[in-house]
Amino acid sequence: MVTENPAWVPLNATEIEDLVEKFTKEGVSSAMIGMILRDQYAVPNVKLATGKTVTEIQAARGVKADLPADLSQLMVRAINLNTHLKANPKDISNKRGLANIEAKIRRLERYYKDNGVLPTTWKYSLANAELMLK
Repeated sequence: MVTENPAWVPLNATEIEDLVEKFTKEGVSSAMIGMILRDQYAVPNVKLATGKTVTEIQAARGVKADLPADLSQLMVRAINLNTHLKANPKDISNKRGLANIEAKIRRLERYYKDNGVLPTTWKYSLANAELMLK
């Protein structure tokens, strides 16, 4: 297991943090930022290079997203599946899929409220998700 940043990484910690801030302001998700840094900037592990994760860097720089990435991605999936179901109302298996996705969203909502990531007044609904994300 690697415990320190490799010597061949071309960027120092402040340059990596600047890139994370730049990509966040452009609307790139934290997972995509890690992939971009790995593939285009030869940074194999942000935490080893900087001592912080991508989300910790975002929070420290004050450019953190309103919603956690996993929750917003599930909401996008629910929105897309709902538009599919409007066009195909007899698609029973995808109705169940939408119910499962919404159940995951509600579990994550409860988790994030308990941990203080989301305010206690935040409530998921498909209509609000469409307004927030599109």
